[in-house]
Amino acid sequence: MFWLVIKGAYFLEECVVGRFDLSAKDNLQARKIYTQLRVAKRIFVVVVVILAAGTMLMTFPKVRQVGTTILASAGIIGIVVGMAAQRTIGTFIAGLQIAFTQPIRVDDVVIVENEWGRIEEITLTYVVVKIWDLRRLIVPITYFIERPFQNWTRKTADILGTVFIYVDYTVPFDAIRQQLQKILNESELWDKKVCVVQVTNATERTVEVRALVSAADASAAWGLRCEVREKLIEFIRDKYPQALPKFRAELGEPKKQRGR
Repeated sequence: MFWLVIKGAYFLEECVVGRFDLSAKDNLQARKIYTQLRVAKRIFVVVVVILAAGTMLMTFPKVRQVGTTILASAGIIGIVVGMAAQRTIGTFIAGLQIAFTQPIRVDDVVIVENEWGRIEEITLTYVVVKIWDLRRLIVPITYFIERPFQNWTRKTADILGTVFIYVDYTVPFDAIRQQLQKILNESELWDKKVCVVQVTNATERTVEVRALVSAADASAAWGLRCEVREKLIEFIRDKYPQALPKFRAELGEPKKQRGR
């Protein structure tokens, strides 16, 4: 019977998850349902297995007699076990909290330990983060309860990207703005929301120019930033080479040597 209950839980999960497309761009609802089902199913299976084991053992008379003796000292044993399993219980509760409050979900884009990646798997004890270079970062599930981290897809997947370039004071800023708009209009990665050029800093040698662009998700934003950076540098190099960073120095006339 317990085996049928566990199989029913797996079947129910497949039926519900099959109604949502996790690979879609706007998959917030799918990630939410998928995360809750995965964690809840694992908790349910653990509980069913424990109940099944206990039920089978209680069918033996000798085990029932031993159980009665053990119950007499259950208070002391409960305290000892509780202290020994404090961390395990905390991890279990953290898993429940992750499942229902959902600070993270499967396929969320996160920054953990200065690594950019996506949540690949959430278990009762740990979380697997798939890093951009295909490495896997294994993080205790309590990490996401006790420590700060970045979640780039908590509400929506769209994101802003910045590109910094350093040019000479002679650069025409209006020309850069027009060129950025042209680059974005020709790019498939731009979501047509944000296109801004700002002068964010000036030093004794160069001017810092920031291009602010938007994209539908973090992956598209990264590709768009690389594309904008490359094409803006090519534009300045070809059209305004005098505006490339340069070092200025003023040399005075050499003093005439006195004759002897």
